[in-house]
Amino acid sequence: MDLEERLENVKERLDTAVEKAAGRAEEAAQQLSQEVYTEQVRVRREKLSDLQAEGHDPFTITKYPVTTLAARAKADFAAHPQTEDQEAPGPRVAIAGRIMTKRGMGKVGFADLQDSSGRIQLYVRKDIIGEEAYAAYKKFDIGDIVGVTGEVFRTKMGEISVRAQEIVLLAKALLPLPDKWSGLKDVDTRYRQRYVDLIVNPGVKSTFYKRSRILSEIRRYLDEKGFLEVDTPVLTPCEIGAAARPFITHHNTLDMEMYLRIETELYLKRLVVGGMDRVYEVGRIFRNEGMDTKHNPEFTTVELYQAYTDYKGMMDLVEEMNTMLAQKVCGSTKITYQGTEIDMGRWERLTMVESVKKYAGVDYHDWADDAAARACAKEHQVEVPENATKGTVLAEFFDAYVEEKLVQPTIIYDYPVENSPLAKRKPEDPAFTERFEYFICAREMGNAFSELNDPIDQRQRFERQVAAKRAQEPGTKAEVDEDYITAMEYGMPPIGGLGFGVDRLVMLLTDSASIRDVLLFPTMKPLG
Repeated sequence: MDLEERLENVKERLDTAVEKAAGRAEEAAQQLSQEVYTEQVRVRREKLSDLQAEGHDPFTITKYPVTTLAARAKADFAAHPQTEDQEAPGPRVAIAGRIMTKRGMGKVGFADLQDSSGRIQLYVRKDIIGEEAYAAYKKFDIGDIVGVTGEVFRTKMGEISVRAQEIVLLAKALLPLPDKWSGLKDVDTRYRQRYVDLIVNPGVKSTFYKRSRILSEIRRYLDEKGFLEVDTPVLTPCEIGAAARPFITHHNTLDMEMYLRIETELYLKRLVVGGMDRVYEVGRIFRNEGMDTKHNPEFTTVELYQAYTDYKGMMDLVEEMNTMLAQKVCGSTKITYQGTEIDMGRWERLTMVESVKKYAGVDYHDWADDAAARACAKEHQVEVPENATKGTVLAEFFDAYVEEKLVQPTIIYDYPVENSPLAKRKPEDPAFTERFEYFICAREMGNAFSELNDPIDQRQRFERQVAAKRAQEPGTKAEVDEDYITAMEYGMPPIGGLGFGVDRLVMLLTDSASIRDVLLFPTMKPLG
């Protein structure tokens, strides 16, 4: 073995030794951390037992007379001229929240209290609250929930604080919060323990406040347009609606299988038949399918239906509503999603035929028949079924070449009839339907139709859809929704309809990479 080989051998042995040492060090650190954690839990339970033995059980307290929130107390104080005398009495407040930091200097203690609005510093002096209360305060732990009554003032360091006159333990935290250095960073743990995530990661709470704001603005917009918010059944008697796999349950009293809904569409359109010309529902939807960064088994949609309009009316609504939401929620129509600037105030409209021609260089009108379309697909390495029609091939070209290019807000309209079972055919071109989807950041955001109101055509389409599903999934219990057909036979007016996913919209407007980041409690596989 020459010198170079010996040196390489030594290097490998050193690297191995370092790796083993690092592994042992990490294991030791984890063990020590667990021991410290276990000891903290033990001590906290002992403190609770001592309090209960002394007749000071915090869990017997039923209320606290809160008069303001931390952010409001700071804003109100900052808005008024202040005296330079620190000892001068300030506005009296009663606040409550969780202790997030705690430090002491003999007879004076400082703590940060966090409530739903933010944080405010507590200034706790022994000679103000009394010796017994101060001794109790010194035993409080980070994470404990307290009520504080006192005066708002500004410290010598310029921080607006509450000079405590009374501090009461309202709930004992028996488990310690993640430390302030490492925090709660493991993504899986954050999703499983969202309650801890909300406590220690302020940005997370902001995301869900924005989600609530988005829903409020959607409701306000639709209400002002004359739409009526309604609720429709979550449990349905048969497997109907969109091409999705449902969750199945059993109703004991009726002794029958029932299905968690996979859409709200058919019930909403029944209401339009009944004379409710403008309706919408913010609905929870359930689909027994895959999970990824864009899909969760249960999610929220908004579906709306308006009589006497068509899909172009829905296009106008989509553009107006989304522009409004960006302005209201984000402060501008120009937003950033995962590093890409999106202009929510500028929309492009293309037919599916135009989009495929633009991005794939293929013209639908050049295909003489279905066979020519399939041959073109083969030439461009686009996989299609053996019996694919021209419309099916067009849709496959769109999926392969176009969708990924639609970064800026784009409406794609006039879909082939083959994949639009509930949309009205175009009178001038029955091979296509008055349907559109809109895309932002190469992601489909919503779907809209001039709704089919011909019950004879609807029955035929349902029958074809059910037959196709039974051929694909022999065990399926899909069937034609006969009651919906009956409703249509009483007369359904022309309708424009729209459905969109709330979760994807929230992802966009909060710059969140995964759907789990915008669901308070995403579906997770149980541990163990």
